[in-house]
Amino acid sequence: MRRLVRHSSIAGLIAIAMAGCTTSKQAIYHQEEFGETDTYSRTFASSDAAACEAARRALLSQGYVISKAQANVVDGTKSFQPDADQHLEISFHIVCAANGKADKNATAFVSATQDRYALKKTNNSASLGVGVLGSVSMPFGSSDDSLVRVASETIRSGQFYDRFFGAVERYLGTVAESSVAEKTPATTTPVKADSKP
Repeated sequence: MRRLVRHSSIAGLIAIAMAGCTTSKQAIYHQEEFGETDTYSRTFASSDAAACEAARRALLSQGYVISKAQANVVDGTKSFQPDADQHLEISFHIVCAANGKADKNATAFVSATQDRYALKKTNNSASLGVGVLGSVSMPFGSSDDSLVRVASETIRSGQFYDRFFGAVERYLGTVAESSVAEKTPATTTPVKADSKP
């Protein structure tokens, strides 16, 4: 009887310990509730092409290098170096989609990723032959330095995206005005005929 009680109590302790291990950390996908829609997207009173052109100009104004610029897709990157041996890179991916009638309303969907790189040093030691001892590796030689990506994360800050969308809004007026000027044909004033015979 005592053995039975002892075995059941040990089994209960093991079950509690296992439950504690499984529930200690929640899976990352539980944070994806798909509830908020205003962090990564913004609707503009313009066409999708105009919204993406304004987004392209907003990135260019802040030193981003544009790697893709299509009618409704824009990609851009910018490099940072906060420390001597660290390198950061922010990448933007923007997709513009028309809502309903063309040239009236469009939504820009934006996702920015921050990648962190660290400097990795690889020493190539030289071998030196020494009689009875054989070959001995010496610390001198060439070294290869390379940047290795050590972390990557999607930026989730609402204020970060608000600042970007504010810049897009400012450039959208310029894009709209230039597109209207290009579509409007130049008007010429008629020349009056000379009334003299």
